[in-house]
Amino acid sequence: MKRIFSGIKPTGHLTLGNYLGALRRWVETDQHQADAVFCVVDLHALTVEHDPGRVRRLSRQAATLMLAAGLDPERCTVFVQSHVDEHARLSYLLECTATDGELRRMIQYKEKGARARAAGESVRLSLLTYPVLMAADILAYGTDEVPVGEDQTQHVELTRDLAVRFNQRYGHTFTVPRATHPEVAARVMDLQDPTSKMGKSHEPGSGIVYLLDEPDVTRRKIMRAVTDSGHEVRYDRAERPGLANLLDILAACTGGDPEELAGAYPSYGALKKDTADAVVELLRPVRERHAELVTDPGAVDAVLRRGAERARGLARPRVDAAYAAVGLLPAG
Repeated sequence: MKRIFSGIKPTGHLTLGNYLGALRRWVETDQHQADAVFCVVDLHALTVEHDPGRVRRLSRQAATLMLAAGLDPERCTVFVQSHVDEHARLSYLLECTATDGELRRMIQYKEKGARARAAGESVRLSLLTYPVLMAADILAYGTDEVPVGEDQTQHVELTRDLAVRFNQRYGHTFTVPRATHPEVAARVMDLQDPTSKMGKSHEPGSGIVYLLDEPDVTRRKIMRAVTDSGHEVRYDRAERPGLANLLDILAACTGGDPEELAGAYPSYGALKKDTADAVVELLRPVRERHAELVTDPGAVDAVLRRGAERARGLARPRVDAAYAAVGLLPAG
């Protein structure tokens, strides 16, 4: 059975983009068709300035929402990254395999580093090296497929390169994974800036729909979404990114085709109303289940504890083999 690994970084409240681009696929497809491993990658949240209490709160919220969305701990492994030491252990070996040049070419390092410098902040070394930790997350589990958004494809390519290089130098140790993408709404865009991804790490704004937004808030944000000049509703990502984003969202919620849906709407207003209705109904059961789960945090902790135990069992033999392969003495 193929193995899938993917994770969510607790750097902000989870958004509609996280749900349509990742969570829903994990729930509806991946956990049923593979040995699936899903993780709150909390160590990745430390690459930039952060509040420790907020990281803890968002890590718990992300885990709770993963379960509320429908991940079944009897079918898949759900845990928190920092609870499994093998991630950090393997990361150092892969840092010894990666090169400075290939890490500095990472697009997200360039973008986030530039933003930090523009804000007068220092750039942490971990921002440069975190793609190696991401590679360790993936390779520790013998992962075959990594369901990711388009913006993470470069990191999976680095992971593949590191796996091949390690295997060539030290003997076959790692499975070489591949990235997979959902067919529709792989990248949901900000409702107020449809040229930018709807990111949970961004400043809160009217262009971001959060999974825990009240229905009225969600409707208001979608009804106020930026559209494009003209009156014809047609699907064109390049010329009409605002409309294309709404059509992508509606298609992802209803299972339709965005180009075909465009022909059914005489006005922008009608499209926005139907999109708002579809999003509210899509997220309703997630919000309701989340409200139930937060009343029993001990149950969520128990799921994460069992998940970490299983994850350690999966990762430790492969990481131990990697330590032996590079020439490190085994522990006594």
